[in-house]
Amino acid sequence: MKKNNLPRLVLFGDPKKGQVAKVIDEFMDFVKDKAQVVANCDIGKCTIDVLKQVDFAVVFGGDGSIISAARHLSQSAVPVIGVNLGRLGYLVEFSIDEVKALFGDIIGGKAGIDKRMMLDCSVTGNGKEKLSSAALNDIFIAAGPPFKMVELQVCVDGQPLAGCVSDGLVISTPTGSTAYNLSAGGPIVSGKLEAIVIAPMCPHSLSFRPIVIHPDSVIEIIGARVNEGTSVLVDGQLSVKLSANDVVKVKKCKGHFLIVRNPTRTRWDTLATKLSWAEKPKYERGVTETKD
Repeated sequence: MKKNNLPRLVLFGDPKKGQVAKVIDEFMDFVKDKAQVVANCDIGKCTIDVLKQVDFAVVFGGDGSIISAARHLSQSAVPVIGVNLGRLGYLVEFSIDEVKALFGDIIGGKAGIDKRMMLDCSVTGNGKEKLSSAALNDIFIAAGPPFKMVELQVCVDGQPLAGCVSDGLVISTPTGSTAYNLSAGGPIVSGKLEAIVIAPMCPHSLSFRPIVIHPDSVIEIIGARVNEGTSVLVDGQLSVKLSANDVVKVKKCKGHFLIVRNPTRTRWDTLATKLSWAEKPKYERGVTETKD
């Protein structure tokens, strides 16, 4: 039972990083008569039994903290309130002052909650599973040392898609479309959509362009020719070596990541302010345009 009908919270954050410990203490003092804090722990140490007891998870940190939380919370359907203490804060939408000011709207359901698609990734070799994890942003196959191009055979739903000779391959969610995928020349996809983006890294082809496929598709990638250091990275946080003939399987995750929206901004505001998307040229004032 809830204590005095107060919302129940679990807090996540690394107290050894920057101002995290100080801000968590500040938040605990703020919510002492507004919410019940069930647990305050590292994300990897929080059990499913604890998550079943709470209404919201509050994550203190940067985008990396939110991404790490997503992999653990995707099966629990606990909405996440992200408090930005990092540098970019693209996914972490609230400052500590905004959380305080909007706390009533947040716990009252007026702020709105986005449901984000996630991917499930497994890597198998010699009949053994080498890695299995959910991903919020992307799965990246990096060529690695000695930095020669690799050859990857890509299949979608059992049908050959392409042989990719390149520096690697990025498979991303709409949420991750503004991360590594964007740097690789892939499209920006609205976070509200469900789709999978496949983007090659510096392909040895002028015509191999990023492709967007159905979210229910199953992608299989075989390392036909790889380097000694070729690796598979999940959200840039988990990694495993990819050997020749290993199979990387990527599909839509059964669970979703739920994140509380900041009602004072939109996704497009964030895209413009954080990444300077569609920013106008910086014209010099007082310069008169002339014609030859």
